Amino acid sequence: MTPPRAAPARAAPRGHPANDRTAGGAYDRKVTSPASLVLVANAADGSLSVFRFDHGALTLLATTDGLTGTSTFVVDAERDLVHAAVKGEVPGIVTLRLDRESGVLTPQSRLDLPRGGMNYLALTRDGSALLGASYGGGYGILAPVEDGVVGEPVSTIEYPNLHSVLPSADGRFAYFVSLGADLVAQYAIGDALALQPLQPATVAAPAGSGPRHLVLNDAQDAVYVLTEFSGEILHYARDTASGALTLVGSADAFDPEKQLGRSVFGANPLEHNYIWGADLHLAGDHLWASERTISTLAPVAVAADGSLTDAATFTVTEPQPRGFATSPDGAWLVAAGEKSTTVSLYAVDGDRLELRQRAETGNGANWVRFV
Repeated sequence: MTPPRAAPARAAPRGHPANDRTAGGAYDRKVTSPASLVLVANAADGSLSVFRFDHGALTLLATTDGLTGTSTFVVDAERDLVHAAVKGEVPGIVTLRLDRESGVLTPQSRLDLPRGGMNYLALTRDGSALLGASYGGGYGILAPVEDGVVGEPVSTIEYPNLHSVLPSADGRFAYFVSLGADLVAQYAIGDALALQPLQPATVAAPAGSGPRHLVLNDAQDAVYVLTEFSGEILHYARDTASGALTLVGSADAFDPEKQLGRSVFGANPLEHNYIWGADLHLAGDHLWASERTISTLAPVAVAADGSLTDAATFTVTEPQPRGFATSPDGAWLVAAGEKSTTVSLYAVDGDRLELRQRAETGNGANWVRFV
């Protein structure tokens, strides 16, 4: 792993309007957020970039190389640890210590995963356990974390093309999304980190929809899943006592004016103008979803009862936006593009985005997190 390098960020003019087909221009509202960090994974470069985010602007602090093909990571903010999935001849999970002042990431430990690399990582039990989902390997894990070291998985599950996993806030349950089997697998997490299937063990997604990423709402009574092939956000009601999910509704998160076709497994979406859903995040009363064929970010409104309304505004963003993130207060959004070397910073105003800055990051940027 080579030493971290630093480089200046490149800013766009302040007040530049978002590239939204319905937007009327820059906003009057001024949005501020406390100083924090934004981390971006650049898969093609095998690097992680660390930005200072302060007064509505990004400043690149450092970029750490030597993380081959890294496309997902999770941050233990309390301990300043970053667990990053890496690829290569032997894929694995590398744990790095984050220096918040310099942005330098220092390797601490590594867990090899010969069965296949992870496509999604999530922490639970106050950072003492790590969940992972492997798309290529078709398996999921739950592993202990002790003194910053990820141990061998205690539990392993198998479903085709697992794409994401998240725990409930109380650490009692975990939900794995299988794109290949069109389902969400639901588990209780036992005291010894054993994954115990609920009854039923799985809940279906619409056939051929390709469920991909999920979020839980703050009340923990709803799970929302973005589909890759149909561009929907599925609404599952969640029983907070038993953890069980029930599919109750959906909404579209793609632009109907672009005449995108429904995709199928194995097809090239760009060749056929197919839907290519990617990432999903909740900010206030909107779920934001990215679509890669026409490179848009779309807001789906969430009602008080958890029900959804089809997206009506669409912001063209970084080319092929596989990953993005919203700030904890929901006031900001940073989007990355697999076909770009920059990230875009937006102020969020309800269902509208105002472009504030574009900053250089690296090649193949595809994962973003506020810390």
